[in-house]
Amino acid sequence: MKLSFDSIIFEWRGPAPFYFAAIPEAECQDIREVSSIVSYGWGVIPCSVTIGKTTITTSLFPKQGSYLVPLKDALRKPENLKVGDAVKVTLDIAV
Repeated sequence: MKLSFDSIIFEWRGPAPFYFAAIPEAECQDIREVSSIVSYGWGVIPCSVTIGKTTITTSLFPKQGSYLVPLKDALRKPENLKVGDAVKVTLDIAV
């Protein structure tokens, strides 16, 4: 399953800062439809994420009925991404 959407990067402060892009509701619905066959535990969903020319593997985080894309340094740094940036995200979820 391949999904593309626009999002804004935000920071969630915990013991260390984490950066995410929220997935819009329409795409969350598509993900929920396959979540039971692709999740490997506690609702996280493995995928590859592409922003710009950079692709990484990660897992989507479930959050209050929707999903967040974690934006690792391996993705943010090559694309020079920061909090507040608008990004075009492409997800590839193996179904």
